Amino acid sequence: MMRTVVLLFMTLLIVSPARTQTAGPDSSHWAGPFVNETLVYEAKFGFITLGSGMMHTAGVDTIRGTPTLHTIFVLKGGGFIYRLHYRMDSWIGLDDFASRRFEQDSYEGGNEYHRIYDIFPDSGFYVQEGVDSIMPAAEDPLDDYAFFYFARTLDLVPGDTLEFNNYFRPDRNPVVLEVLKKDTLDLPAGRFPTVVTHPVIQGRGILAEGKEARMWITDDERRLMVQLKVKFSFATITLRLKSIEDEPPPDMLMRPGQEAGN
Repeated sequence: MMRTVVLLFMTLLIVSPARTQTAGPDSSHWAGPFVNETLVYEAKFGFITLGSGMMHTAGVDTIRGTPTLHTIFVLKGGGFIYRLHYRMDSWIGLDDFASRRFEQDSYEGGNEYHRIYDIFPDSGFYVQEGVDSIMPAAEDPLDDYAFFYFARTLDLVPGDTLEFNNYFRPDRNPVVLEVLKKDTLDLPAGRFPTVVTHPVIQGRGILAEGKEARMWITDDERRLMVQLKVKFSFATITLRLKSIEDEPPPDMLMRPGQEAGN
């Protein structure tokens, strides 16, 4: 018997005030608003433009026979002395909103790493490329970037704190999403009513606790991520929505290390 949407997505605790989250995205059409979506950002440090970012859905792909939505996140910035190039790729099941593959590429201040995880939700384990071990995975697993899309499907009420135990690496649960307040932003792409959230995933990713991330999601049916603020070792970078495009800028699809000088 098929599990309900609730069991597919989360074990949920909500406080201040108490509220029950009864449903996540309808798995039959959750990806619809995200297909062919390309959000382009300017990366700012105060009033200084340091680079650019992108949140892009590359289309429907197949991982081990399962239809998935391939999503890509890119952040590029810095200057002559210090440069940052960060990319995440996530493949999310269309039928169950569970991660099947997750790739992380990072170049920051001369340090770089590349990680690939293959996740097997039906079997309850994941493997990391280059690591000779099989690790248990959380039930209905989501990776770092899949949580960006998951957050966009939730009913976000200021004052609530949501906890989820389905980050694919069980030792790094729970994932916490604080819903802070409503805010209206004037951005290069326009004026947007938003809900401000504070997501935290334990570990070293872009939503790690030390990054002090803030995510602004539009308070409308589109649920666009129009602003993201993240603390790095050299600066706090704010991604501000610049435009919504039909195609990604070609240079944004390059992986860290592919550009001359990396």
